[in-house]
Amino acid sequence: MNSSNISVSSRCVAALYREHHAWLRGWLAYRLRSWGRDVADDLAQDVFVRILDSRSPLQPEALRQPRAYLTCIANCVLVGWRRRHSLEQAWLDALKLVPAMNHPSPEQQSVILETLHEIDALLDALRPRVRQAFLMANLDGMKQKDIARALNIALPTVKKYVREGYVACLAQMTDE
Repeated sequence: MNSSNISVSSRCVAALYREHHAWLRGWLAYRLRSWGRDVADDLAQDVFVRILDSRSPLQPEALRQPRAYLTCIANCVLVGWRRRHSLEQAWLDALKLVPAMNHPSPEQQSVILETLHEIDALLDALRPRVRQAFLMANLDGMKQKDIARALNIALPTVKKYVREGYVACLAQMTDE
């Protein structure tokens, strides 16, 4: 990509920001009524950061419907935020069940949350049936023949799915 494409793209993003940032904040604030404007402000910024981080430069002709474009990206950002928030809330709820003296340090809690987000992303990347079989085997402790019966699939398919889940986990561990 040459510098003229970058400058055209940057000018496009700047114009998009100037003309639609306030609208986008309002759109997000409406959907996040109970969370307040601060969260909407942060997510609106995340939308524009995502646009800036995009590998393909933003072209003026691609923005015939800028609000539809922003809404599409904002929906993705919003889904991601809700998912992270839900996971963090589940962690906080679980932490409430542990006596305060046994709580991990704030640093450990941060590492735990980061790990939970990585596990969530890893599981989300699996095909739905693979994820379901893998979780049934590992979280629910179900036997493979019971998983096959529950999912109405053949036992070799269950074995393949569970193995696929383990391979994905191992691949994640070796990437670090």
